[in-house]
Amino acid sequence: MAEFVIKLTDERGHMQEQVHVASSAEELRHRFVQAGYLVYSVRPKGMIGSGSNKRKRVKLEPFLIFNQQFLTLIRAGLPILSSLELLAKRQKAPVFRAQLEDVATRVRTGQALSLAFEAQGGFPIIYTTTLLAGERSGNLEEVLGRYLAFQRISLTFRKKLIASLVYPVLLIVMVTVLLVFLISFVVPRFAALYDQIGNKLPAITVFMLALGNNIQGYLPYLLVGILGTAIGLYRWSTTEGGASAIDSFRVKMPIFGSIWLKYQVAQFSRTLSTLLTGGLPPVPSLETAARSIGSRKVMQAVLKSVVSVREGKGLAKSLELTGIFPELSIEMIEVGESTGALPGMLNSVAEFYEEDVQTALTAALALIEPAILIVMGGVVVTILIALYLPIFNLGAANSFK
Repeated sequence: MAEFVIKLTDERGHMQEQVHVASSAEELRHRFVQAGYLVYSVRPKGMIGSGSNKRKRVKLEPFLIFNQQFLTLIRAGLPILSSLELLAKRQKAPVFRAQLEDVATRVRTGQALSLAFEAQGGFPIIYTTTLLAGERSGNLEEVLGRYLAFQRISLTFRKKLIASLVYPVLLIVMVTVLLVFLISFVVPRFAALYDQIGNKLPAITVFMLALGNNIQGYLPYLLVGILGTAIGLYRWSTTEGGASAIDSFRVKMPIFGSIWLKYQVAQFSRTLSTLLTGGLPPVPSLETAARSIGSRKVMQAVLKSVVSVREGKGLAKSLELTGIFPELSIEMIEVGESTGALPGMLNSVAEFYEEDVQTALTAALALIEPAILIVMGGVVVTILIALYLPIFNLGAANSFK
């Protein structure tokens, strides 16, 4: 016998987390399912949030390919266990293959598919919840198909966003490298030249030469300092306080803060629609959708709205009370609730904000790219003027002799 932490929802939608003793996780899950509860997750006590989960996280694209093949095999009439074993043998990634083999072993012993994937720790929470909804409704194929459609749309949209950011990032990197080269390599060469001439130099030239010499002398220490700061910031960003602070900064950024918020609203809406369509009750769907959001601020707002939903308030009103969601999204969700077509309206919200994000991001980058060129060009011109001004002054002085 062992202790397990079980997360479940009663008939009123109240989420509970309890500790129980059982011979296995599957036995405990079966016990509460028979009692009429919706079992959300079952984990061995002390295993929640372990660091090994992060190390075993699966990349999205191979994971989607696996699920497409898995769904195809199931629709062709192959049993779930045989499908898992077949696909596990074909996986090239050692970690993913080991996970699938463990899932197959657990399913062979009678464990539920959702629980077997959940035990691996590296799969998205929306995926294990989707499998659970499919098992409860007896329609795993349809639910898994909806999940794949959802992930394809999300992946395509994410690729478009990344592609639109490649050029500005590349531009900043190239100009930064150019500036470092000018200041650390070119400027010291001019310093040696002007030392031989011995003339009095303009103030801007003196400043630039001193800056170049200092950077050249302290460049190794500067690189170590930058690397140390980057590592420190990365580790700080993985903490609860650091992640919350970074997310608050992102939301408050001019222009991009609004774009980031709309992207999170679109992600939340599409996730919630997928879960509700799969047959999961509203409260567990809300909690799962909240934990699938990249923004801590939006996640906390959604989790806060869960309390109002449990008290009987509508989803639109509960989200409006958080003060985070845009007014248009609230209105659209309210229409979906009143017409009984909430999942479809949530998809419409996601499509609207995804298109809005893409348009706004394209417009913002169209303004930022020339601004980067102008600023960096001004810096380069200033450096060149500071370096060549003494030569111009020397030539002018000789012409008057």
